[in-house]
Amino acid sequence: MSDSTSSQTCYTHTSTQEFGTHRRKNMAQADITADLAKQVGSERSAVGNVWYIIRRWPIIPVAILVVLIFTGIFANFLAPHSPIVARPDDRNLPPAWYSPIVLNVKPTGDPLAFPVPVNVGLVEAGALYEIPLTGDETEEQVVAAFEAAGLVAKTKFPTWNHILGADHIGRDLLSRIIHGARVSLTVTAISLVSGLLVGVSMGLVAGYFGGFLDEAIMRITDVWLGLPFILIAIVVVISLGQTMTILLGLLALLSWTPFVRNVRGEVLTLKELDYVSLAKVVGASTFRILIWHILPGCINTVIVIATLRVGQLILTEAILSFLGAGIPPPTPAWGAMVNDGRAFINDAWWVSFFPGVCIFLVVMSLNFFGDWLRDRLDPRLRQLN
Repeated sequence: MSDSTSSQTCYTHTSTQEFGTHRRKNMAQADITADLAKQVGSERSAVGNVWYIIRRWPIIPVAILVVLIFTGIFANFLAPHSPIVARPDDRNLPPAWYSPIVLNVKPTGDPLAFPVPVNVGLVEAGALYEIPLTGDETEEQVVAAFEAAGLVAKTKFPTWNHILGADHIGRDLLSRIIHGARVSLTVTAISLVSGLLVGVSMGLVAGYFGGFLDEAIMRITDVWLGLPFILIAIVVVISLGQTMTILLGLLALLSWTPFVRNVRGEVLTLKELDYVSLAKVVGASTFRILIWHILPGCINTVIVIATLRVGQLILTEAILSFLGAGIPPPTPAWGAMVNDGRAFINDAWWVSFFPGVCIFLVVMSLNFFGDWLRDRLDPRLRQLN
């Protein structure tokens, strides 16, 4: 009996030792696996963290907007040339890095003996043409080649004096784009602030008082949204003239409607809260209740709408300038610059391309930044995230 008990005890003791050994081995393997996973995770975390930051924070849109604001504020110091001074010798000059070379070609000799028909594949006097060259020729060799054909060539080599090239009358594109950023910021800021004040005021009044006043304001807003704004703007400009004041007024009239609807919706909820009722009990005036108790609750919504509205105003201003109903010339405007290069799109694509890219990047950045602000400032979306 004692022998069996002792053998059972030894067996149990041996099993416990084996279990402990296996456990230590498993723990060691788990530690090694954890170390490897931690090492791999640390290697991935660098890239993962960067991608996480880019997805969570609007770094690229904010960078583009910072460049836009900085450029607009310091346009006089950043622009290498005057945005309105024309240099006919540099007309449609390509960007500094672009090839092939563009030559301005004209015939020589007696014009009666050497007629130059238009649009028959020959040289048109006073026009610009793309001449494919290897790039190894000197200016003298190029001129000599055209002289041998009975022509004289005035070479238009790309130069770093015009980094982005020049437009159809020789104005520097980079300078006009820089000053165009200032014009877009100025026009958008003035019209947005005007529309914001009108829209927020009407939204507060409609939501707080309700009744007939609410119905009247909302029906006016509905009618206003149904009007063809671009067509009305063109008719107004044709009737009253193309001035900066008229453009600011038109954009201000466009920008107030979204503030009315959204602020009214916020006020309908906020005016039923207890702290508003307590303010009425203690005798606070209607103006004080609206400004100090209800308006702060609408600030997040107003900020998001204003951010999204800036992109739409810039795009609308560009459309009106493109159609000839926007910024009066010779003031540089991105939309007007796109229109200036429309007739030369085959031979001088850069005149329209670079202003169009600026419009696209700015509007896209504002939309992305507005979406991010909405996600961050809306408590309901924060709870979902």
